[in-house]
Amino acid sequence: MGKRPDRPTIVYANRVREAWPDVPIVIGGLEASLRRFAHYDYWDDKVRRSILFDAPADLLVYGMGESATAEIARRLARKASPSELTDIPGTAYITDQVGELKFHRADAPGYEAVCADKAAYARATKIEYDEHDPIRGCAVVQPCEGRYLVVNPPARPLRREELDALYALPYTRQVHPMYKNGIPAIEEVQFSITHNRGCFGGCNFCALAFHQGRMVTSRSIESVLEEAELLTREPGFKGYIHDVGGPSANFRHTSCQKQKRCGMCKNRSCLAPEPCPNLDADHSEYTELLRRMREIPGIKRVFVRSGIRYDYMLQDKDRSFFKELVKYHISGQLKVAPEHCVSSVLDYMGKPHFDVFLKFWRQYQKLNEEGGTEQYLVPYLMSSHPGCTLSDAVELAEFLHKNGRTPEQVQDFYPTPGTLSTCMYYTGIDPRDMSEVYVARDPKEKAMQRALLQWSRPEKRALVVEALEETGRTDLIGYEKKCLIRPRKGEPYGQPPVKPEKPEKPEKPERQPRRKKEASGNRGRRGTPTAKPLAQKGKMSPRKKAAFAKKRNGK
Repeated sequence: MGKRPDRPTIVYANRVREAWPDVPIVIGGLEASLRRFAHYDYWDDKVRRSILFDAPADLLVYGMGESATAEIARRLARKASPSELTDIPGTAYITDQVGELKFHRADAPGYEAVCADKAAYARATKIEYDEHDPIRGCAVVQPCEGRYLVVNPPARPLRREELDALYALPYTRQVHPMYKNGIPAIEEVQFSITHNRGCFGGCNFCALAFHQGRMVTSRSIESVLEEAELLTREPGFKGYIHDVGGPSANFRHTSCQKQKRCGMCKNRSCLAPEPCPNLDADHSEYTELLRRMREIPGIKRVFVRSGIRYDYMLQDKDRSFFKELVKYHISGQLKVAPEHCVSSVLDYMGKPHFDVFLKFWRQYQKLNEEGGTEQYLVPYLMSSHPGCTLSDAVELAEFLHKNGRTPEQVQDFYPTPGTLSTCMYYTGIDPRDMSEVYVARDPKEKAMQRALLQWSRPEKRALVVEALEETGRTDLIGYEKKCLIRPRKGEPYGQPPVKPEKPEKPEKPERQPRRKKEASGNRGRRGTPTAKPLAQKGKMSPRKKAAFAKKRNGK
């Protein structure tokens, strides 16, 4: 293993073209989807042209690709030329001249323009996102080095019947035979079920919206249950369905009815920063699916381990799903993704504000207390996202410390081709409104932000101290309850304040010596002039103690 080259789509397409010059080549998959336009590449730290210009293919299929792939196969079987396949949704191609298009046209700044001007790159990103809609989207045209890239609108999501047919195909459910010793990662997904596709959550750092799209579709309950029954007959099945989920586990349908007619809204997220008034938050079908799966013979437990959109769940007035999720479907911990606690950072991420997470957390704790269960939340957190300053990272660290949270894992932001957050990272511009965005690009600052979220680790201490010094928050180094770390010997932090010197007391007047009492008949009494002086107080040696005891006993 370990023989796959970097940028495999480009490498393999070139090798195929060398071997079979006249054979039509179609590329697809996640790499082709996210790199279909001119894009910022983190490896090269520069803008690269569309992957179609480097991989000598006739067509690019983006998204999940089932409809486009079937249509391409049908036409090629009828001896159509690849140059004629220019009207298929969910595909892209290169042409010397842009003639009449089947779809409405939207022009994006060209490759040379986005390389030279970051504002042009941000405008191009906005156009690409706005037109990524199967109902109202246009074909986006982007010039590149004297030719033109044409990206047709995305294909419509598969209907429920089509999804059911796709998942009913006779998959082997085994790793490829080339892996002689198996794949450890297969254990987590081998007995998991995908019931939906797409996500209208709209997180700006997530590439899924640019690949699967924001329209959610799902399989029928019967299709999912049939797969669950198949899993019970698989070797190695022990009665546990590890996950019934997808991009977001609790989505089963489009976010609203209007979306089916008009497509996704431009310049509007369904959930953040506030849920849309038209949002249709309904978990009844998902609840029924999980109930029926629990009743299948041979299944002991059904877990939900994909991420839950808690903001969507809180909009559902029927709390049945929430209660049953806590009671039946959590294997000790539930994964959620608040990502941060600072509102400005969450706005750049496209996430709901933190008070929504706190509300969910309180309700989650209450349900566990009522049920007598001890189950935990595992929050996904991200450092150094565009818009996040070092001070913002300190604020998040304070929140975690105050609530007794010490994250084992923290995701540090790295730019993925095709996302809004990557555009912010490269340009320093928010493409949604063209405003300026602070970006932590320096590796040292990125390391400090991440270290702040894992302040308790000894190997992170030096970075934490440096970050607190830079932000003027050395008050968090000390012995108080709020402090993140303790000071070490020789450090000028957290030392107790120096007590002020006491004022000197005025000298007292000399006391007159007392008059000596005259000797009386009380000879030998204590306090009389004839009394013997008292022996000095202190410990007796063992030898003296023995002599004293002998004398006292008259021996």
